[in-house]
Amino acid sequence: MFDNFLIRKDSLRNDTDETGKVIGFQFAARHANYRGVYLSLHNGYYIKVDGIQYKRNVQTFEINGKPPRTFEEIKKAVWEHWDYDDEGIVHVKKEGGLAPGKHVIEFQQSVLAAYGYLPTDEEWVKCPPEPGTGAGSDKTKNIVTYELTLQE
Repeated sequence: MFDNFLIRKDSLRNDTDETGKVIGFQFAARHANYRGVYLSLHNGYYIKVDGIQYKRNVQTFEINGKPPRTFEEIKKAVWEHWDYDDEGIVHVKKEGGLAPGKHVIEFQQSVLAAYGYLPTDEEWVKCPPEPGTGAGSDKTKNIVTYELTLQE
């Protein structure tokens, strides 16, 4: 399945602020749905790295030449599209970032709707599902495990 190729293997690196301090990590991700999606329907990720889960409140997402945004900001981007073959950058806040070497990442996208009205649409707009529960997983029904090496 395509969900095994959502994270680019050579994209894991630490994030730094303007002073050079390591403030987290990032990786490149693609969308699982061949139609792409309006960005406002993108609900975040289930991300677990080396056994530690990083919830949506520490994630930001960068795409379409715009700086990283929270998923609260993204849900207002109703006219902006994330095309199938475009990579987005997932940023995760983690003081000190990740240690050099290999890391095991468990990953699942959460997208609220892809094909028009679903019975859950109104409920999910008011109260989006937690990524990783399977609700809103669209084309990524399973949590996929990757082994990536931190790039310098």
